[in-house]
Amino acid sequence: MDVIAVRTFVAVVEAEQFQDAAADLSVTPQAVSKRVAALEKELGVQLFIRDARGARPTIDGQAFLPHARAFLHAAERAVASVQPGHRALRVDVIGRRLSLAGLLRGFHRAHPDTELDVVTLFDSDTAVAAVRDGTIDATFRAVTMPGRQLPRGIEATPVFDEPLHLFTGPGHAFANASAIRPAQLAGHRIWMPGNMPGTEWAAYYDELAAAFGCTIDAVGPDFGIEPLLDTVANSTTLGTFVSEQTPLVWPVGHDLRRIPLKDPTPVYPHSLIWRSANPHPALAALRTHLTSAYPGRPRNGIWTPSWTRPAQPESA
Repeated sequence: MDVIAVRTFVAVVEAEQFQDAAADLSVTPQAVSKRVAALEKELGVQLFIRDARGARPTIDGQAFLPHARAFLHAAERAVASVQPGHRALRVDVIGRRLSLAGLLRGFHRAHPDTELDVVTLFDSDTAVAAVRDGTIDATFRAVTMPGRQLPRGIEATPVFDEPLHLFTGPGHAFANASAIRPAQLAGHRIWMPGNMPGTEWAAYYDELAAAFGCTIDAVGPDFGIEPLLDTVANSTTLGTFVSEQTPLVWPVGHDLRRIPLKDPTPVYPHSLIWRSANPHPALAALRTHLTSAYPGRPRNGIWTPSWTRPAQPESA
């Protein structure tokens, strides 16, 4: 449907005169008449009654009016969604069901008037490139991949360290443990079919496996979390890692167990990454909200790869 024609229709209703609507739209009365006629032809109904008193909407015109206004509002939001300086704050998270989405919900509760667009990009290279190019405003990632640095003009700060749990079925050797040490996982198989080579999370878990002697098994197609939980529930040897705050629901019969890892506690380090020259007014509020809630990383009792510390940008 022609946005200009619909906007003209609404202008005539509000002005009650074709000539006054033309003045409001800075066009000729003939242009207004042609636009309204085209819209009436498209809809197959008459929208106005024109007489000496002006232009009054017909019954069909009255019925169409609220929808026309909603249509124009939606069109305006669609345009604003891609206009820098006007669009919603666009933030990338690895998955909408993960704890990072919860961080954004907390920000939105604290700033309910801030519009958010949440997107999901697959890997850190794509996400950082999108931040650099301005197609997204920020991303949550583990900073940074081994041997890599952030591009010039890109900044990062830690905002959330999430402890890992071992997830097992009731027949697993650790099923009844209240907590275990990562060293106890030596020789055990951790099934994580979502660990794709080249991703920051695969690099993280590869280094964790090397540090504590377990095996990360990424064999098999990734059908999502539910099939993974089904398999783990019925296995005596398979476990998987989940983050402490990842929300999960499973059938009662699965009797799955979440077992904290301690001495040390492996934490997955999430950093917020943004472009320093980004002018979006809500970005500073997001950064302040996240960093003010971050307690800081303790010096002892945790494990994380050395390369996940915030990297310095490339020198000029």
